[in-house]
Amino acid sequence: MRRDDSDDPFDEFFREIERMMDEMMGAEGDVHIDRDTGGGGADLHVDVHETDEEIRVVADVPGVDKDAIDLKCDGSVLTINAESPEREYHERLTLPTRVDEHSAAATYNNGILEVTFDPEEDSADIEL
Repeated sequence: MRRDDSDDPFDEFFREIERMMDEMMGAEGDVHIDRDTGGGGADLHVDVHETDEEIRVVADVPGVDKDAIDLKCDGSVLTINAESPEREYHERLTLPTRVDEHSAAATYNNGILEVTFDPEEDSADIEL
């Protein structure tokens, strides 16, 4: 039996993880795992930590020079692209809350990438 190349055997697995994480986090949770399945990139291990003061993303990006890491954020999705002669990493991570992308600060040390953001204010005061 020939499997269609567009079928990813892990799609159902990741949908179930998303469902369980949403269930555990209750009304606060909206977990979404974006997986780049088209470029043959290696998977990153990524942790997201949220406090009232900041959103912190920590990713293991071993074997990559600092200058070969490209980060982009639109306020709700952080995109990490990195490559070395041995491997490529492509990750799109939906952040748990909107962030002020202009507040971003990043460090990279011994293969560990850390990016911090200030959360975006929920609403603006409107004066009459």
